[in-house]
Amino acid sequence: MTQQTEYTNYMSNQDSDTFVYNPPMEPFLEVLYEDTDIIVVNKPSGLLSVPGKAAEHNDSILSRVRRDSPDAAAVHRLDMSTSGILVVAKNKTAAGRLGKQFQERKTHKTYFAWVGGVVEQDEGVVNKPLCVDWLNRPLQRVDYVNGREAITNYTCLKRENDRTLVKLQPITGRSHQLRVHMMVLGHPILGDHLYAPPELRDMVPHLQLHAGYLSFYHPVTNELMEFTTLPPFDIPDDVKLF
Repeated sequence: MTQQTEYTNYMSNQDSDTFVYNPPMEPFLEVLYEDTDIIVVNKPSGLLSVPGKAAEHNDSILSRVRRDSPDAAAVHRLDMSTSGILVVAKNKTAAGRLGKQFQERKTHKTYFAWVGGVVEQDEGVVNKPLCVDWLNRPLQRVDYVNGREAITNYTCLKRENDRTLVKLQPITGRSHQLRVHMMVLGHPILGDHLYAPPELRDMVPHLQLHAGYLSFYHPVTNELMEFTTLPPFDIPDDVKLF
């Protein structure tokens, strides 16, 4: 490629109506595990991981956890539209130790997604550096000059006529990494209001991206912790995720 960046702007595909934040309230918190140091939850699509700047965007996983654990701190995030496993530290010590694990890539994450079209390769690697698109924030773009390293492994699990179920394993953790990488691969994630064209965006009610597996070491006991959850969207009966 001769261009320094490759990126398709799908902002024109956005709904013309003003966005209204209406996060799901039931269940208030779906707790997978909790002790004195951490809480692991299954975040629904449509709920922020951390509070937004505006008062009307305060509701989030972190703010809900802080009702009972006021010292709780975020150590990683999922996009508002992404569902799945999120660990929250309940004190400063746990936050520091868990945060270091995410920075040093000692955690492991697996996502599942339905993407548009039929992915030809059974598996592959997307290695495209990413940075924020300052003119179209919060969108991200591939940028070979200013971008930060971003690597995603993908595996095809099921091909259908107009879509493919994929397993995604990010090696790095950039903002919107999986969504942009699938878009530049030519197979945007279904329901993606930022990076998918209208026909793929409107095929489903919400983003078909789920963080289904997370492993890390307990910040106090150093025990290996592993969690799995099934996606909230349909998975064919003949597909085994775990």
